[in-house]
Amino acid sequence: AALKQVLGEEFGFIGDSTGYGAPVNADMIRVLDRRQGLPVSLSILYVAAARRMGWQAWALNTPGHVLVRLGQERFLLLDPFHGGKAISRTALEAMVRGFVGPGAEVRPEYLAPVPNRGVLVRLLTNQASRALQGGDTHRGLAIHQRMARIAPEFPDVWWALAQLQARLGDREGARASLLAMLEITRDEERRRAATELLERLAS
Repeated sequence: AALKQVLGEEFGFIGDSTGYGAPVNADMIRVLDRRQGLPVSLSILYVAAARRMGWQAWALNTPGHVLVRLGQERFLLLDPFHGGKAISRTALEAMVRGFVGPGAEVRPEYLAPVPNRGVLVRLLTNQASRALQGGDTHRGLAIHQRMARIAPEFPDVWWALAQLQARLGDREGARASLLAMLEITRDEERRRAATELLERLAS
């Protein structure tokens, strides 16, 4: 309630629903200046403020729309995009079904705390997607390479980079990214996908 009152009401931080895909919404400096942003960028702000107060707070990897969790066993969910309003279990279920599908359920990983680097990866992934959608492959590639440097322990980061490198014709780069991915994941499906792409690159 205090975060909602201070950040959402007093300072007016809110989601930018009209210019959602604008790059400024994923730039933390511009988010602070404009007091508008994406769910993930606003969540970073809420989590930082809560932790400065000594509270337990994390961003959550909820489908399509990042939420903030306050507390460990008994916790409260906040939606920074909508001014920090509290999210009930019913509202969470409706949100998940809206993004995943009518029969989707709230899976445990949706409520699990996300490491700081994981949140940063989600923010950068958004930036990379916007760049690629706008035809700026150079910026998209640079952002994917940055993610691999700051979060090399995330297999999905290497997989996304490898796919982009392969698409741009950088076979050696894609091969190196796939080998890095295979070094850190034991997930059979991910390893199979990486191996198949390695074989296609070699043919």
